[in-house]
Amino acid sequence: MSRKPTAPADTADDADLQAFREAMRDVVPHSPQRSARARQNLDARPYQREADEAEALRESLEHIPDDVLIASGDILEYRAPGVTESTYRRLRRGQFHIHDELDLHGHTVAAAKAAVRDFLAECQQLDHHCIRIIHGKGLRSGNNGPVLKRHIDGWLRRRRDVLAFSSAKREQGGAGAVVVLLKSQR
Repeated sequence: MSRKPTAPADTADDADLQAFREAMRDVVPHSPQRSARARQNLDARPYQREADEAEALRESLEHIPDDVLIASGDILEYRAPGVTESTYRRLRRGQFHIHDELDLHGHTVAAAKAAVRDFLAECQQLDHHCIRIIHGKGLRSGNNGPVLKRHIDGWLRRRRDVLAFSSAKREQGGAGAVVVLLKSQR
């Protein structure tokens, strides 16, 4: 059984249509030429794809190969060109006063990277020459080995403000920490 709408609904529809027409009274449609010109002026460069590719390239350059495995008890050592053997020996023996330290226990790799970057910048600003970064021994990392320790080794080697680093003496954290010698700002 089909039913016809009642008159009040028709009146409401007519009132809505009349209100719409009144609201659209001054609206002028775009000309086809203007729309075509607007489309021609759009920059069709894939900015997001370019940004993603640049990020992927940057990450690949920072990636530490899996064949560079560091065991939890391994000693980290690095000396930049120009650092004397005697200075490096003093660092390994724990003969420098440690001005500040950063503890990375519980950090993810991304959080640790940001924390290390910020910490080193702050230490440079405060002119702290010798610092300690506690990365842990990686005993809870399972078959992956000490993840943060491996990353710390790679990150510090690539920084120009790092003169040398060595795993800490036993009383300073041993294989779970690294003592870093930074360039002076002066």
